[in-house]
Amino acid sequence: MRADARKNRDHVLAVAGAAIAEHGVDVSLRDIARRAGVGLATLLRHFPTREALLEALLHTSFDELTAKADALETSGSPEDALVSWLRDCVGWTTEYRGVTVLMTAAIEDTESALHASCVTLRAAGARLLTRAQAVGAARGDIDGTDLFALIAALAWLGDQPSLASRADHLFDVVASAILTGATASGGGAEGSP
Repeated sequence: MRADARKNRDHVLAVAGAAIAEHGVDVSLRDIARRAGVGLATLLRHFPTREALLEALLHTSFDELTAKADALETSGSPEDALVSWLRDCVGWTTEYRGVTVLMTAAIEDTESALHASCVTLRAAGARLLTRAQAVGAARGDIDGTDLFALIAALAWLGDQPSLASRADHLFDVVASAILTGATASGGGAEGSP
């Protein structure tokens, strides 16, 4: 790719990230192109579908979360590793309003541009969960799909203005429900309303 085309593409991605953070994943592609100062045809030449744009935008974050899961697999206690990764995933998904809906659908849709990244991310979380289950630190009746669904549910809470203040507390409640006999660390204060 030529340097000017790469610069144009990177600019469109930066603008798209800001637009999606502000308006959610359903923001108009035409609006993204307008904000980026390019024509819709230029945007579509780089990213032929909304999912292709999202895959390009989110790919680095998917890779970082997967790498973090890999690193956590060999460090720290299994329960701390699981809760830390879960917290990072929830925090990241709340940056892009509505992305969990697309990620959840992409798991089942092998034609989706997001499919491979979402499957890899779910597998990374499943490995952390399995590690915690193997030492009896996490419930045995949930799997990677359940964990992915809980991330989506917790991210949804952060998107709701009337519930956003409760998101940390509810994260701790969910994390504590996943763990067996352990308390999730690092979130909201105990007993907060």
